[in-house]
Amino acid sequence: MNDMARQGVAILMISSELPEVVGMSDRVYVMREGVIAGELQAGDISQESIMTLATGVTDSHLKAGQL
Repeated sequence: MNDMARQGVAILMISSELPEVVGMSDRVYVMREGVIAGELQAGDISQESIMTLATGVTDSHLKAGQL
């Protein structure tokens, strides 16, 4: 896939493996409940930013049971 991307080919990858997504993506669209929750560009892609969009939880200091 990396060779194809270097050649300018657009690739749509669907994965729940966050390290794979972070390591291979120039752009990430995150869906939550069947709707696109957000778009991340290369410099903003991290496991934390993906999970924030996927869960809708923005306060990382919440304790278990507060969700």
